[in-house]
Amino acid sequence: MKMHRLIGAAAIVAASISLTLVANAGTVSYQIVDDGIPKSLTGTAGNAQAGRKVAYNRKTGNCLACHKAPIPEQQFHGEIGPDLKGVASRYSEAELRLRIVDSKKTNSDTIMPAFYRDTGFTRLQKKWVGKSILKAQEVEDLLAYLMTLK
Repeated sequence: MKMHRLIGAAAIVAASISLTLVANAGTVSYQIVDDGIPKSLTGTAGNAQAGRKVAYNRKTGNCLACHKAPIPEQQFHGEIGPDLKGVASRYSEAELRLRIVDSKKTNSDTIMPAFYRDTGFTRLQKKWVGKSILKAQEVEDLLAYLMTLK
């Protein structure tokens, strides 16, 4: 009986620690309108050059793991996702922002990760609890780069 109470208390403490981490994650709120997020997460435009680096950096966006992109100096482009060449001709800025933030909002079957979500995951490594893959500025930078791909 005492062991059961200890396990229950440990679970409550673990849950409250997890909630604290999520509350301190630092993601900003956003509003989805139709099929997109029309307003910048940072209130400012992104930097396309910085966004290009986010796209090919294997530790941040890592877009090349799944997508081909007009980044010829990088090897090993993926073929699972659609080619990013011309993506700004196919989607609006708001639609692309939503796809970066949480692509499951537009396609529940996608395997593309939510790059700007910090809650609602299962089987998450401890180092990612309460954190998003990209920061708000990285989302805006990546979006600025993708908007150059007409």
